[in-house]
Amino acid sequence: MSDTTRIAPQTGTAFLLRKGETLRISDPLGEQVSDLLAFAASKDGSAVARPLEWLSSGRSLDYAETIYLTTGNILYDQNSVPLLVITADTCGRHDFLLTPCSPETFSIIYGNTEYHPSCYENLWRNLAVFGVEPHEIPTAFNVFMNVQVDGTTGKIAVLPPTSKAGDYIELRAERDLVIGMTACSAEMSNNYSFKPIDYRIIPAE
Repeated sequence: MSDTTRIAPQTGTAFLLRKGETLRISDPLGEQVSDLLAFAASKDGSAVARPLEWLSSGRSLDYAETIYLTTGNILYDQNSVPLLVITADTCGRHDFLLTPCSPETFSIIYGNTEYHPSCYENLWRNLAVFGVEPHEIPTAFNVFMNVQVDGTTGKIAVLPPTSKAGDYIELRAERDLVIGMTACSAEMSNNYSFKPIDYRIIPAE
């Protein structure tokens, strides 16, 4: 697979990424976040491996010694096994602190009383075909998300993404993976404008 695929605003997808392949995630219009999850795949690629091996925010940030991951950084699973390596990054600002937006996000933070699309729902619904249960959705690597942390108080601020139209990040798979991705549904994360996300899989060399 080498053609570009578009994720419509406030939706998601899931697919298999083979070892050695590179996933390029692009922001076609600018200021749009994409939540990214990765799980080790079963031997035949039809499901996630069991016991579950998932992308770990804690391990990845710990070993990188920074909360801002970019080119050269490794994304690890909870057992400290590399899952993805960032090989290119034209934006340079992503988040690995915050969980996918959920129905509770829009109730607690935004005060919504009606249904609102969420990355949590878009991730688990698309990953269900690979055997992932809703309660197994971990913290996502939030591509293009601009989260600032006050150095004195530790207060978190979600600011507009710094990504411009055409910015991209490339991640090389270190093993066969099941990938979940979204075009984020949270207003604050995307400067209050929902846009698509593009991706393509670059074959292994």
